[in-house]
Amino acid sequence: MTLAPWEYLFLSFNSGNFADLFYPTWIAALVLLVVLVVLYNRRTKALHRHQPYLDLWEWLWWTGLITFSLLLIESVFVFSFILVLATEIIGIGTLLWIRFIKFPPILRAHEQRLARQRYFTKQKFADPEATIRRRTGARRPARRRRR
Repeated sequence: MTLAPWEYLFLSFNSGNFADLFYPTWIAALVLLVVLVVLYNRRTKALHRHQPYLDLWEWLWWTGLITFSLLLIESVFVFSFILVLATEIIGIGTLLWIRFIKFPPILRAHEQRLARQRYFTKQKFADPEATIRRRTGARRPARRRRR
């Protein structure tokens, strides 16, 4: 370390100035972007009937896409380190906020709604007679068989 810590914030983010951070940062951004694409596609297909989970994955998708793409762009076009650091902090913070603060109450409410629906369905069909159709109205006249 030859400079004061705050002076590193305004250096260009490249392999010369940040030899120990440059390659791990852009490689991690690329790997996380690929993982996010795969997870988003698999989870949205698996959870297509549960709208709150789809909303969660939509939020995670756009936040991750923006964050990891920006990190790749900032690495390729040699931005200042302060912008790279701000992107990492804001992006990861937003991902954590979405997953652990914004959506848990929504997901709990959805799970309670599903549990209530299952309970009422069990109650409705608990009686064996509930599944038998009851005839209403007059009986049909018997058909005559043709000979």
